Amino acid sequence: MSASYDLPHVDRLTVGTVGPPGQRTFYLQAREGEQLVTLKLEKSQVAALAERLGSLLQDNPATSAIPEFAETELEEPVLAEWAVGTLGLSFDVDDDLVVLVCEELTAGGGVGEEGDEGLGDDDDDESRGAVARFGATRGQIAALAMRGAQLVIGGRPPCPLCGYPLDPRGHSCPKTNGHRPPLT
Repeated sequence: MSASYDLPHVDRLTVGTVGPPGQRTFYLQAREGEQLVTLKLEKSQVAALAERLGSLLQDNPATSAIPEFAETELEEPVLAEWAVGTLGLSFDVDDDLVVLVCEELTAGGGVGEEGDEGLGDDDDDESRGAVARFGATRGQIAALAMRGAQLVIGGRPPCPLCGYPLDPRGHSCPKTNGHRPPLT
């Protein structure tokens, strides 16, 4: 079983990638003091997280300074503890913090057909993965949302017909029955 983490007041919280567009691996990274936690994410999770954080911040505007993007790069070495299956958000009114909860992707869990992410309904503790909880200020969360949106947009452009990422070698578009139109 993988290790769980509880960092109630992170010093840093960011997302980043390793690799060229089309082959990037996405990571979530948190630091509190000397403890650095790196988790692997999917691009769709980063996109959904950025969108949800933006909505949360519209309802609860940042009162602290938003860190500069220079401070949001991944720290080396980038070694993921585990892959994230589900993400959850809550707002701790008492401490004025946003709490990001990440649950490990397990053999029985993952992303469902409708985009809902779950770890299954099994109550057996051995089937549940590790959990990481990160408490962050609204300023840190705003920076995380902006960085996530920037990374998602910075990838391969979407196909104008189906929305899937375009591949430089050609694109097998489901809207054109798999024909590969030339890229211009």
